[in-house]
Amino acid sequence: MCCDSSLYAYTPSEVAPILFLVAFLFSTLHHIYINYRCKSWKVTGSLPWGGSIFVAGFAVREASAFHPENLNLFIASTVLLLVAPPVYAVLNYIVLGRTLYYVPYLSPIHPGRVITTFIGLDAVVGIITGNGGARVANADATPSELSTGRALLRASILLQVLSFFLFVLLEAVFHRRCQKAGILAPKPTPEANKQANKIRSVLYLMYISSAIISSRHIFRVVDVWQGRDGYLETHEWPLYIFDGLFIFVNALMLNIWHPMKYLPNDNKIYLSKDGTMERLGPGWEDSRSFLVSLIDPFDLLGLLLGRRKDKFWEREDEHPIVGQEILKPNKGDAIASKL
Repeated sequence: MCCDSSLYAYTPSEVAPILFLVAFLFSTLHHIYINYRCKSWKVTGSLPWGGSIFVAGFAVREASAFHPENLNLFIASTVLLLVAPPVYAVLNYIVLGRTLYYVPYLSPIHPGRVITTFIGLDAVVGIITGNGGARVANADATPSELSTGRALLRASILLQVLSFFLFVLLEAVFHRRCQKAGILAPKPTPEANKQANKIRSVLYLMYISSAIISSRHIFRVVDVWQGRDGYLETHEWPLYIFDGLFIFVNALMLNIWHPMKYLPNDNKIYLSKDGTMERLGPGWEDSRSFLVSLIDPFDLLGLLLGRRKDKFWEREDEHPIVGQEILKPNKGDAIASKL
């Protein structure tokens, strides 16, 4: 410990926060550039957001390293570095949802409910984590407050792990359906193979990202269960490996293989059932209210009642092939034709 009044059980590094701050700053700036160039803020906007939280977290961590007795800096850095990694999980939810829009006939649930359901769960996790982290990080907390804080953190991290397990299970079910339907099988033409490679690339990205973020979740579970006197709390290096290096590798992977290189911006564009071309359809519509679809994302009630959904992909001949759409004349063209 660097001094008697330090809130850390070790001497905090003054170099490591700067290194990770710079690394996440460059990754974040590159993600901002890609989002601007691809106009994909709705889909991958969480990437620069998550990176920005990490930049702020490591900046505060650096200040805290010079003032280890400062309670406000200690709490701020702890909470920021706790809530930043789950933002990258949000990206996975959105990208899988967009992938299900792209292959709607193999989607286990309404694609839009992937996003709302899992982000809703993560929002609950974030609130619980913030409350629990603030209590545990407070050196002046009473034993009762510390116990409550640890209980909140345990509940939040377990809920986070459960949420991510369900997400990976959903992805695996979709992947299996793609394999059985022959979507990922070799195609006779390079263009058709290109479509299969898009889906395969996105799924592999999500699997790797899920594994990285799950590893970080396991680290946090062990950390909380060990308590303040455990090995992970009394040594600094695990923080920079699991909350720093692991998540930076995930961010860097998404810098290099950005999901929007493989998916269309418009969620009305879908892959034909033979997997050879893209078509512009009406999009997946859910006539149920938002609340009902959020509570019952699988539409189990609809299955029981025999309610039919619009399988627009079965009328794919009615939908134009992307790149061959017939442009409708605008009002100015109509006026010009009369002159």
